[in-house]
Amino acid sequence: MSEILNFHFQVDGNDFTSAGQASIQIKKILRRLGLDPEIIRRVSIAMYEGEINMVIHAHGGEADVNVYEDHIEIILKDNGPGIKDIEQAMQEGFSTAPDQIRSLGFGAGMGLPNMKRYTDDMKIESEVGVGTTVTMCVNL
Repeated sequence: MSEILNFHFQVDGNDFTSAGQASIQIKKILRRLGLDPEIIRRVSIAMYEGEINMVIHAHGGEADVNVYEDHIEIILKDNGPGIKDIEQAMQEGFSTAPDQIRSLGFGAGMGLPNMKRYTDDMKIESEVGVGTTVTMCVNL
């Protein structure tokens, strides 16, 4: 595969039932491309966690997945409130999710740590009041 494949998704921030749709779609696409099931699993988990974070904290956003010959790049961008303290947000169990979200089984503070765990590289750029962009890479 010498060309870059790009897939773009809108993440609806108003409905938890639609959260995860982009990760489901990309999982199907990567299967059709014949990629290793472990790579597909890692990409799907990282994307799902990112989508849930966008729904919980930012009222949605956009996801782009670029498939290169040697890696998959996932870019998640939102216009939410931003992350005040990225280092603290990366700690397992730290969460700013409201109680109503936690009562639904979300907001356990594992989203960002899992995104990092299942990717080979992750970069977070965030500005309070402007939004957050998370760029992740999974090597092939």
